[in-house]
Amino acid sequence: MKTEEKQGTINIRGVDHYYEWICQGNSSKPVLVFIHGWGGSGRYWKTTATALSPYFNCLLYDIRGFGRSPLPAEHSISFDMEEYAEDLALLLEGLNLDQVYLNAHSMGASFATLFLTRYPEKVKQAILTCSGIFNYNPVTFNLFHFAGNYVVKLRFNWLLNIPAMDRLFMARFLYQSIPEAERKAFLEDYLLADEVAAKGTIDTAVSKHAATVMPEAFAKVSVPTLLIAGEKDIIIPTKLAKKAASLNSEYIEYFELPKTGHFPMLEDAPRYLKKVSEFLQLVPSEKQ
Repeated sequence: MKTEEKQGTINIRGVDHYYEWICQGNSSKPVLVFIHGWGGSGRYWKTTATALSPYFNCLLYDIRGFGRSPLPAEHSISFDMEEYAEDLALLLEGLNLDQVYLNAHSMGASFATLFLTRYPEKVKQAILTCSGIFNYNPVTFNLFHFAGNYVVKLRFNWLLNIPAMDRLFMARFLYQSIPEAERKAFLEDYLLADEVAAKGTIDTAVSKHAATVMPEAFAKVSVPTLLIAGEKDIIIPTKLAKKAASLNSEYIEYFELPKTGHFPMLEDAPRYLKKVSEFLQLVPSEKQ
């Protein structure tokens, strides 16, 4: 059956948010919303969404200030993770979606977790890919912010013309190789990200406030949730993911995908999709 793609924009608190539907067949299927992480866009979720489109109407969107959701000249909303959670609530309301499934990655998984605690009735099941809890350390956090803000300033479009720059750029995020098109797309999105949003989310996603509220949020999750970690992820190491999952063994299932880094859905798509399908009960679980 042919997979259909439809694009649009919706204004959320003064920002035109780009979204895209990936659907196949029956329009009455449940909706699975994909949320990307820092520096990216919904583009890197497309292959995963396409694979799951026989079972769900898949909704991808670019969060405020990233991808194809640029900030207007005047913008006063903070870049706190709580604000991005509210953006998601308004997106669902604007698209008349009462209850959905979620799959969120990295920074997107942080505000998705906050969303789960605020609006549990709106989510049937959730998947958090590469998420965890950071212990607050003023020295390392300040160094992270300094380095991150410095890197954001050094973005030039001519980097796209340097041979193998996409491979070099993605090396820190990956353990296994991914297709060249996926690497180049992420580099393009990184260069496209609004500087204010990129810096603002670096400061809020890894902060004393986040280190305080995120453990509380994970502990309060009351929606069946699968937390998938990449065994070789150096961005959010497995010990941080395990710590998050351990706070709520009743609702959060932890799964570690071997020999993958920060993009397990792209590095080992077959095993990633197999686990997701088992969790969502699309196929029988091996435990059964």
